[in-house]
Amino acid sequence: SASDFESEEEYLEIPEISKEQSGVYECSASNDVSAPDVRTVTITVNYPPYISDAKSNGVPVGQKGILQCEASALPLAEFKWYKEDTRLLKNGLDGVKIENEGKMSMLTFFNVSEKDYGNYTCVASNTLGNTNASIILYGPGAVHDGNNSASVPMCCLWLLSTVLLHFLFQF
Repeated sequence: SASDFESEEEYLEIPEISKEQSGVYECSASNDVSAPDVRTVTITVNYPPYISDAKSNGVPVGQKGILQCEASALPLAEFKWYKEDTRLLKNGLDGVKIENEGKMSMLTFFNVSEKDYGNYTCVASNTLGNTNASIILYGPGAVHDGNNSASVPMCCLWLLSTVLLHFLFQF
């Protein structure tokens, strides 16, 4: 709170300032001769990006799919997208388009195909640092857990184990 930063000196020191302490501060100087002189100053605290939202998405072949990556940062983060080690470009070629607006970046697939499924990396960076998140575009049959990973459908694992047991008992 503001009362935590009162000072009788001609300057105010805020040690280990955090982004939550950004805002408008007021300075008041007074003496016994005239009315107090009050001035305000706006403090902006810059900080490196951190990804605040990145969710994997299940999309059927032939449908439109969107992967989103949200990063808080000051100055605002710049975004880059990768599939495996290949950087994706913003140009909309191959039916994929990247749109960055404010703290949000969207990777849009206009017509999802099998080759689009896989692991994508969103990289957010500014002059103070960078961070990344793994986001998966997966098909409707994949079992998806909360850790941004997709796996073989459970029905297939059950079927595979049944077939293997059947062969084992034949020998």
